[in-house]
Amino acid sequence: MATIKIIGIDPGLAATGIGVVQGSGVRVAGYSSGCIRTSKAEALAHRLAGIYDCLSRVLAAERPDGMIVEAVFSLDRYPKSGITLGKVCGVILLAGHRAGVPVSEVPVREAKQILTGNGNASKEQLEKAVRHMLGAVEPIRPFHASDALGLALVGLYRFDHHRRRVSGVPGQGGRPR
Repeated sequence: MATIKIIGIDPGLAATGIGVVQGSGVRVAGYSSGCIRTSKAEALAHRLAGIYDCLSRVLAAERPDGMIVEAVFSLDRYPKSGITLGKVCGVILLAGHRAGVPVSEVPVREAKQILTGNGNASKEQLEKAVRHMLGAVEPIRPFHASDALGLALVGLYRFDHHRRRVSGVPGQGGRPR
């Protein structure tokens, strides 16, 4: 079965996590991760442009088959943070669209449920589950990078599951043709 490449994005203004996973189904053939960091000293528009430009370069270099972005959420106590996160997500979605990459958003609780079995898992629990799935020995830091890898793993599974359903592979949820 052919391998696919999925990029996961954990949006953040100070640090946007990026995780790239290559594989098929639940088998991972390779992965990489990192963060796009911006400075508080810069104007918001400059920071957003930096995220867009850097992510656009990564998308051009990696040429992923799909992109999974953590869906925006806002806490009642910090509505301004939710608005800012929405702006970050906007430039991320635009970068994916402009690169011609199919983009999906996944709520953080859903990703945690899929990866750990607990929608309220801590950052540490999620990182440990992602590390185990990737077969990594050392902790994956920063957490933005491990969160992004987790999203990429969710995308890898979903992409493969969808491909099997559409192609009609017997026993995999599709109808034989």
